[in-house]
Amino acid sequence: MESPKPRFDVVGQLGSLRRYARSLTRNETDAEDLVHDTLVRAYERRSHFRDGGNLKGWLLSILHNGFIDSKRSSQSEARRRDALAVNAETVLQPPQEHSMRLMEVRDAFFSLPEEQRAALHLVAIEGLSYEEAAATLGIPIGTLMSRIGRARATLRSLEAEQPGKAAHLKIVGGRDE
Repeated sequence: MESPKPRFDVVGQLGSLRRYARSLTRNETDAEDLVHDTLVRAYERRSHFRDGGNLKGWLLSILHNGFIDSKRSSQSEARRRDALAVNAETVLQPPQEHSMRLMEVRDAFFSLPEEQRAALHLVAIEGLSYEEAAATLGIPIGTLMSRIGRARATLRSLEAEQPGKAAHLKIVGGRDE
């Protein structure tokens, strides 16, 4: 007696499914994933398969539609990533780096000798003219300019000693000679 042929025998279709999946994906691993997804979908929708229908054609159709859906999804994801990258470029850097940089500059400033620090502070931070700063300190303007010049040179040399960091100290107030 001949046993009845199973209605939903996909094992005989695996070769065709794998070949078509490799043809679409051009990648063995992606092809196996696609075949797996196809078999899962086919099993979930097995009630939609008509008795006497073309099982091979039905399975290949599910595989093809799964591939198209996957491709559309990856394209959509790529567009979202690109849009996110554009938005990410407008995001501010974390404040920790800025805070660390300010601490470095502050430490470098405080490492200056007192007379250089005072002269630079009055001109660069308080915005006094050379004449006003010299009067405030009770020193000749030439001495003030000399102290500011030495302070700036010291800060630049400290900046240059840090490998991999570009000079970020900006000259403020007066001329840099």
